[in-house]
Amino acid sequence: MATTHDRAVLQAIFNPTTPIGDIPGLNQEEELIDDDSGFDTELLRQVKELEMRGVSAAEAGDLQAALQLFSQAIRILPLRASAFNNRAQALRLQGNTAEALADLDQAVFLSSGAGRTACQALVQRGLLRRLADQSDEARADFEKAAALGSEFARQQAVALNPYAALCNKMLSEVINKLRNPDVSKIL
Repeated sequence: MATTHDRAVLQAIFNPTTPIGDIPGLNQEEELIDDDSGFDTELLRQVKELEMRGVSAAEAGDLQAALQLFSQAIRILPLRASAFNNRAQALRLQGNTAEALADLDQAVFLSSGAGRTACQALVQRGLLRRLADQSDEARADFEKAAALGSEFARQQAVALNPYAALCNKMLSEVINKLRNPDVSKIL
């Protein structure tokens, strides 16, 4: 398995135009964990089981059952962020964006903006805000999720940054002129 340094060297060799240290595909989000140490272990086990069943129900297309299971998990441990995040996904799939956003807000709040659930909730909330043409709020969510390690969120934050888009366009034009000097003389 390649180390982070190995991937950085390969990135510099095969994609010399990307900034040094910018390693696409390096997703630290997978390494994030939620701090569940403050919860009773038996209740936590029950809630995790309910959430797994809820995810399975949602994947099978039974959104109503999924919502009931996530809501039951929230009733058992109302201060745990994960069930709010999962319920938000089921609500979003049902087309209930307003309630999904409320659950995502709660997931971010309960997680204190740290851990895997916070990262996922910030990305999902950023996507919903982007769809609602709330670009500034979406970019803020993506930037926070990117700081937690989400590569997807980092890409979205850059795409929503008008200065980065302009800079990338100008840099691309300069590189194209350097690679194809004859084309610029023709035009």
